[in-house]
Amino acid sequence: MTVLVLDNPELINKAAIAAGFHPAVLEAGNRRPHRMKFHYGFNKHSLAGDDIAFLKQHAAYLNQHPSVSVRIHGHSDNFGAEDYNQFLSRLRANQVARVLMQEGVPESRIFLAPWGASRPLATPEDHAANRRVELQYLTLDVAQAL
Repeated sequence: MTVLVLDNPELINKAAIAAGFHPAVLEAGNRRPHRMKFHYGFNKHSLAGDDIAFLKQHAAYLNQHPSVSVRIHGHSDNFGAEDYNQFLSRLRANQVARVLMQEGVPESRIFLAPWGASRPLATPEDHAANRRVELQYLTLDVAQAL
Protein backbone atom coordinates (compact mmCIF):
# COMPACT_ATOMS: atom_id res chain seq x y z
CA MET A 1 0.00 0.00 0.00
CA THR A 2 1.27 3.47 -0.87
CA VAL A 3 0.38 6.39 1.38
CA LEU A 4 0.88 9.97 0.24
CA VAL A 5 1.39 12.45 3.04
CA LEU A 6 1.07 16.10 2.10
CA ASP A 7 2.52 18.30 4.83
CA ASN A 8 2.91 21.56 2.99
CA PRO A 9 0.51 24.04 4.62
CA GLU A 10 0.81 26.52 1.77
CA LEU A 11 -0.22 23.94 -0.85
CA ILE A 12 -3.03 22.66 1.37
CA ASN A 13 -4.35 26.22 1.84
CA LYS A 14 -4.24 26.96 -1.90
CA ALA A 15 -6.01 23.70 -2.76
CA ALA A 16 -8.71 24.30 -0.14
CA ILE A 17 -9.35 27.86 -1.32
CA ALA A 18 -9.40 26.72 -4.97
CA ALA A 19 -12.03 24.14 -4.00
CA GLY A 20 -14.27 26.89 -2.58
CA PHE A 21 -13.32 26.73 1.09
CA HIS A 22 -13.51 30.11 2.81
CA PRO A 23 -11.80 29.95 6.21
CA ALA A 24 -13.06 33.37 7.32
CA VAL A 25 -16.69 32.26 7.17
CA LEU A 26 -16.19 28.83 8.69
CA GLU A 27 -17.98 28.53 12.00
CA ALA A 28 -15.79 27.09 14.70
CA GLY A 29 -18.70 25.25 16.32
CA ASN A 30 -17.67 22.67 18.89
CA ARG A 31 -14.83 21.28 16.82
CA ARG A 32 -11.28 22.40 17.36
CA PRO A 33 -9.61 23.82 14.24
CA HIS A 34 -7.42 21.19 12.61
CA ARG A 35 -4.43 23.32 11.67
CA MET A 36 -2.02 23.63 14.59
CA LYS A 37 1.27 24.63 12.85
CA PHE A 38 2.08 27.86 11.09
CA HIS A 39 5.30 28.16 9.08
CA TYR A 40 7.42 31.24 8.35
CA GLY A 41 9.90 32.40 5.77
CA PHE A 42 13.56 32.94 6.57
CA ASN A 43 14.03 35.67 9.19
CA LYS A 44 10.27 36.47 9.18
CA HIS A 45 7.79 36.75 12.00
CA SER A 46 4.69 38.13 10.29
CA LEU A 47 1.72 35.93 9.40
CA ALA A 48 0.13 35.44 5.99
CA GLY A 49 -3.56 36.28 5.47
CA ASP A 50 -4.56 32.60 5.34
CA ASP A 51 -2.74 32.01 8.63
CA ILE A 52 -4.65 34.85 10.29
CA ALA A 53 -7.95 33.37 9.09
CA PHE A 54 -7.08 30.04 10.70
CA LEU A 55 -5.99 31.77 13.91
CA LYS A 56 -9.37 33.50 14.01
CA GLN A 57 -10.95 30.04 13.97
CA HIS A 58 -8.77 29.09 16.94
CA ALA A 59 -9.83 32.28 18.73
CA ALA A 60 -13.51 31.49 18.11
CA TYR A 61 -13.01 27.99 19.51
CA LEU A 62 -11.21 29.35 22.58
CA ASN A 63 -13.93 31.95 23.13
CA GLN A 64 -16.58 29.21 23.03
CA HIS A 65 -14.62 26.99 25.43
CA PRO A 66 -13.54 29.13 28.40
CA SER A 67 -12.01 26.15 30.24
CA VAL A 68 -9.42 25.66 27.47
CA SER A 69 -6.16 27.59 27.26
CA VAL A 70 -3.49 27.59 24.59
CA ARG A 71 0.29 27.35 24.69
CA ILE A 72 2.06 28.90 21.72
CA HIS A 73 5.37 27.23 20.90
CA GLY A 74 7.64 29.48 18.83
CA HIS A 75 10.50 27.91 16.88
CA SER A 76 13.26 28.99 14.51
CA ASP A 77 15.78 27.24 12.32
CA ASN A 78 19.43 26.95 13.31
CA PHE A 79 20.77 29.81 11.14
CA GLY A 80 22.32 32.60 13.18
CA ALA A 81 23.20 33.03 16.83
CA GLU A 82 21.27 31.21 19.54
CA ASP A 83 20.19 34.48 21.18
CA TYR A 84 18.80 35.82 17.92
CA ASN A 85 16.92 32.57 17.21
CA GLN A 86 15.40 32.74 20.69
CA PHE A 87 14.36 36.35 20.03
CA LEU A 88 12.86 35.46 16.62
CA SER A 89 10.88 32.54 18.07
CA ARG A 90 9.52 34.89 20.75
CA LEU A 91 8.46 37.40 18.07
CA ARG A 92 6.64 34.64 16.20
CA ALA A 93 4.82 33.44 19.32
CA ASN A 94 3.93 37.03 20.29
CA GLN A 95 2.45 37.69 16.84
CA VAL A 96 0.14 34.68 17.17
CA ALA A 97 -0.81 35.70 20.73
CA ARG A 98 -1.60 39.22 19.52
CA VAL A 99 -4.03 37.89 16.87
CA LEU A 100 -5.78 35.69 19.44
CA MET A 101 -6.10 38.58 21.92
CA GLN A 102 -7.44 40.90 19.21
CA GLU A 103 -10.17 38.31 18.67
CA GLY A 104 -11.14 38.36 22.34
CA VAL A 105 -9.08 35.56 23.92
CA PRO A 106 -7.98 36.73 27.39
CA GLU A 107 -4.24 37.05 27.87
CA SER A 108 -4.51 34.90 31.01
CA ARG A 109 -5.38 31.88 28.82
CA ILE A 110 -2.39 32.28 26.51
CA PHE A 111 1.02 30.86 27.42
CA LEU A 112 4.17 31.48 25.38
CA ALA A 113 7.00 28.99 24.92
CA PRO A 114 9.76 30.37 22.67
CA TRP A 115 12.21 27.56 21.95
CA GLY A 116 14.56 29.08 19.40
CA ALA A 117 16.25 26.31 17.41
CA SER A 118 16.39 23.85 20.32
CA ARG A 119 13.40 21.71 19.22
CA PRO A 120 13.53 21.07 15.48
CA LEU A 121 10.51 19.46 13.86
CA ALA A 122 12.64 17.85 11.19
CA THR A 123 16.38 17.50 10.78
CA PRO A 124 18.29 20.71 11.57
CA GLU A 125 19.11 20.97 7.86
CA ASP A 126 15.40 21.19 6.98
CA HIS A 127 15.25 24.87 7.79
CA ALA A 128 11.81 25.62 6.32
CA ALA A 129 10.07 22.95 8.44
CA ASN A 130 11.72 24.23 11.61
CA ARG A 131 10.60 27.88 11.21
CA ARG A 132 7.18 27.57 12.79
CA VAL A 133 4.71 28.21 15.57
CA GLU A 134 2.69 25.33 17.04
CA LEU A 135 -0.47 25.63 19.09
CA GLN A 136 -1.15 23.27 21.98
CA TYR A 137 -4.52 23.26 23.71
CA LEU A 138 -4.49 22.86 27.48
CA THR A 139 -7.31 21.90 29.80
CA LEU A 140 -7.97 24.03 32.85
CA ASP A 141 -6.05 21.63 35.13
CA VAL A 142 -2.91 21.73 32.98
CA ALA A 143 -3.09 25.49 32.53
CA GLN A 144 -3.31 26.03 36.30
CA ALA A 145 -0.29 23.81 36.86
CA LEU A 146 1.75 26.07 34.58
